Amino acid sequence: MNSSNQYDSNKKISPVFLYSAILVAIVVLIGAIFPEKFGEVTNNIKLWITNKLGWYYLILTTIIVFFCIFLIFSPIGKLKLGKPNDKPEFNTISWFAMLFSAGMGIGLVFYGAAEPMADFASPPSATPETKAAYTEALRSTFFHWGFHAWAIYGVVALALAYAQFRKGEPGLISRTLRPILGNKVEGPIGIVVDVLAVFATVVGVAVSLGMGALQINGGLSYLFNIPNNIWVQAIIIVVVTILFITSAWSGLSKGIQYLSNLNITLGAVLMIAVLIIGPTVLILNLMTSSTGHLLNSFLLNTFDTAPLNHQKRDWMSKWTLYYWGWWLSWSPFVGIFIARVSKGRSIREFIAGVLLVPALVSFIWFSVFGVLGIETGKKHHHLFNMSPETQLFGVFHHIPLGMALSIIALILIGSFFITSADSATFVLGMQTSFGSLEPRNTVKVSWGIAQSLIAFVLLFAGGGNGAEALNAIQSAAIISALPFSIVVIMMMISFYKDANQERKFLGLTLTPNKHRLQEYVQYQQQDYEEDILEKREARRNANK
Repeated sequence: MNSSNQYDSNKKISPVFLYSAILVAIVVLIGAIFPEKFGEVTNNIKLWITNKLGWYYLILTTIIVFFCIFLIFSPIGKLKLGKPNDKPEFNTISWFAMLFSAGMGIGLVFYGAAEPMADFASPPSATPETKAAYTEALRSTFFHWGFHAWAIYGVVALALAYAQFRKGEPGLISRTLRPILGNKVEGPIGIVVDVLAVFATVVGVAVSLGMGALQINGGLSYLFNIPNNIWVQAIIIVVVTILFITSAWSGLSKGIQYLSNLNITLGAVLMIAVLIIGPTVLILNLMTSSTGHLLNSFLLNTFDTAPLNHQKRDWMSKWTLYYWGWWLSWSPFVGIFIARVSKGRSIREFIAGVLLVPALVSFIWFSVFGVLGIETGKKHHHLFNMSPETQLFGVFHHIPLGMALSIIALILIGSFFITSADSATFVLGMQTSFGSLEPRNTVKVSWGIAQSLIAFVLLFAGGGNGAEALNAIQSAAIISALPFSIVVIMMMISFYKDANQERKFLGLTLTPNKHRLQEYVQYQQQDYEEDILEKREARRNANK
């Protein structure tokens, strides 16, 4: 048993909770009291980061992608995230549903048509509204929502699952760094790491919640003439906050699993309906072609900082670097959640599943909605000038069953909203309760309210205006990602150091030493049985 498991699980509040809550409270107060100045300062910081450190974000995300590919083919991939006899807690379909709902969520609906349409009208390099722009639009969207995003989630989740389920550490970001920091992870350094993770999580989820409120308000405004302003968005946030806090009380295996399956069902219905109603053959052809363009230009676009192309550089600041920042800021939340639901799977199965399946589904999704959006926009050009939060509803207005599809989209956004926030309350509660897999409901409610307040502050800083609010949201994602990116680098180094030592101990190669492996399995099984006996003895003593 690892000494770190001896933490007093009965403590109500950890230092991480206190320091994180203070940090979030300061940001909320400053944003609420000085919204215009808050928006101006965060925008200036974002511009500095994108201008000076864009190269760093590109190189880091590229390294993460290739690290994941290496693990798939490495003998390390044979190690299990758990004890030898551990089986996956959730079936494969539910597993994909939960990680996909947590990992993408609202962004899929928000940008499904909006990003390809924006890139078609204002492409990074091509002439606007041409065949070349069409190709760039889909290829760029695939690039942003594909392998890089899921590789970032994957490495964070992998380090957590390995440390927690194989090494017996608490489910804390800081504990994944024990192989390189030793027992310092239990002191001030560990607290700093966990506070950074919590803050990045709160901001990353708030970005998603802010977009959800914008799009729900945009859809209601377009369909039912409800005012589109900050106060309506505030009401939406309050209503959804009550719903996801209620869901959070039901527990992980109930509330989140049911909502995740609902998301997949509604998303599949919406996507299949649009595929049938829209230009089906063109969608399938462009999906195939754009995937080829993505793979063909993958290395170039992965490393391209556009130092001499001002048009593309401005475009990258608005899109690529924003996404890389958003994925990094979301990674502690999604990583912890994916790790929680992935116990019992091998590293190879885990990485392959996390990296490939959601990326392929994203390619299909953006092909369906992107092609429909562009084709509809070519016939009704005013759609290209609509704000991103209303664009999808504008597209649906011009196709059969448009109102029904809009209603389904609104329900899906709301469901994604609740799922993401519900998952985040669990993750934040876990991170601020000494890694408890069953954080107290009071702690979860506190974080539910906190992330909703941050979402409101970001929208308030933008005055409720779609473009300005989206800019404030983008700034928050890019800024919060920078300090946590250092933690991600340390997690990768720490995981590889520990896992590679275990690989050597087992004699794992492409053809493993079966005798050494059997010895280790027996050793692990004995250790596991002793652990069970200790817990039974502790329960008997407690009952006396």
